[in-house]
Amino acid sequence: MAAIHEFGPFRLDAEAGILFLGAEPTPLGHRAVRLLALLVQHAGRPVSKDALMEAAWPAQAIEDSNLTVQMAAVRRTLADARGESQWIETLPRRGYRYVGPAVTSSAPNQVTAASLTVPERPSIAVLPFANLSGDPEQEYFADGMVDDIITGLSRINWLFVIARNSTFTYKGRAADVKQVGRELGVRYVLEGSVRKTRGNVRITGQLIDASTGMHVWAERYDRQSDDIFALQDDIAMSVVGAIAPSLRRAEINRVKRQRPDSLDAYDLVLRAQPDVDSGMPEQVRLALVLLERAIALEPSYALAHGNAAMCHHCLFLRDGLQEVNRAASIEHARSAIAHGQDDAVALTLAGFSIGMDGHDRSAAFTALDAALAISPSSALTYILGSVMLGWDGDADRAIEWSERGMRLSPFDSWAFAAFDAQAMGHFHRGRYEEACRAAYRSVQANPRHSITHVQLAAALAKLGRLQEAEAAAARVLELHPTFRYGRQFQGVNCAPALAASLGEALRTAGLPE
Repeated sequence: MAAIHEFGPFRLDAEAGILFLGAEPTPLGHRAVRLLALLVQHAGRPVSKDALMEAAWPAQAIEDSNLTVQMAAVRRTLADARGESQWIETLPRRGYRYVGPAVTSSAPNQVTAASLTVPERPSIAVLPFANLSGDPEQEYFADGMVDDIITGLSRINWLFVIARNSTFTYKGRAADVKQVGRELGVRYVLEGSVRKTRGNVRITGQLIDASTGMHVWAERYDRQSDDIFALQDDIAMSVVGAIAPSLRRAEINRVKRQRPDSLDAYDLVLRAQPDVDSGMPEQVRLALVLLERAIALEPSYALAHGNAAMCHHCLFLRDGLQEVNRAASIEHARSAIAHGQDDAVALTLAGFSIGMDGHDRSAAFTALDAALAISPSSALTYILGSVMLGWDGDADRAIEWSERGMRLSPFDSWAFAAFDAQAMGHFHRGRYEEACRAAYRSVQANPRHSITHVQLAAALAKLGRLQEAEAAAARVLELHPTFRYGRQFQGVNCAPALAASLGEALRTAGLPE
């Protein structure tokens, strides 16, 4: 995974392809950023011309003059910012070497958030459970257990529950519970372990008050593998009972919900989930193979249909706007709604597909409202809803929903979509500086998603920063060679006034209609 490199007043996000001076992005193009990233990664050591050219123009035959031009741009950007032109040393006939200030590097997904205010109502984060099975292939099972426990807890109306996409940023890390509480803004943290051997499962769990570090509740469960749904419910209900011992049993029983009859179908959906969440066409095709097998085993499995709808939505928007994918997205979404009246995630995914691909926003928000009635802490519902509100031109609600989703999941893998919604909202209101900042955050959150660069190109064009806008537009076409903004707007049913304004800006940036 690419790193974040910091040197002097600069911060270079190699994955996003952006060089920042303090908090502000510089106009350095993505090829020049790749060159600088390789140089600072090997600070103080020579880097050959061949290595640099492969980094910026992989598998392409390029004249040396192109490298010279890009290196000049790097030096010019550093000099313009700090008056320093000697941080890059030329080694005649050999290459270049970075000789500037010391470089520190960190992972791009490293949690560095400031403390968040803890809500007045009880709040909880469930950390990834340790897999003690001795089999790395069982990681998905341990993750699935936690995911379902979070889903159960999210059904309690008075409980503020952080989404799994944020808590899973702590996976594989030795997390200090008090620090987790500060970073996620919660009072309680649940952690535990899973050991699955043959037909048995052992779960240990402990609930900790993050404000004091004191244990509130701890338990060990030994069950057979075919009893895992009841086990997930028992853990969630025990946690709720420990937080609020005076609750009536009827309220605690809200944790329980309909599950698939087939454990094999459940297992297939767990295996497919990471590829569904990637949003990348080549990966969602792999997920669809597993989801279709799950649906064959259990045709009424709402979550399998919801995920399949999301896969076809991805293929529709990012792989040629083919009618077969749009129709499949809507068909699976309708099945998810028909069979998933008790499943907030299935309703959310289905509502998004019907709203985006079926252009029925009313039906979409009926499904999303039903999801929030079941699970008020569903960050995904707010984030995906904000995207639809953004394309609908409902700027203020788009920003409001995206912010609510991000509070429920501060480090969400869908953060790019929330920032996209904010960028659209600010753009539609003529707040182009705010739109630009939101778009940059979207690019940082998911540099491989072309639509994040679309929002950035439009905002930069409106600000008159044409060189940067053209660089963002070039990145769009690099990621999505067949992109045409007119077809894209039609595909998502963009509000006419927003489409006109965005279209004008994207045309200025050099994107084809």
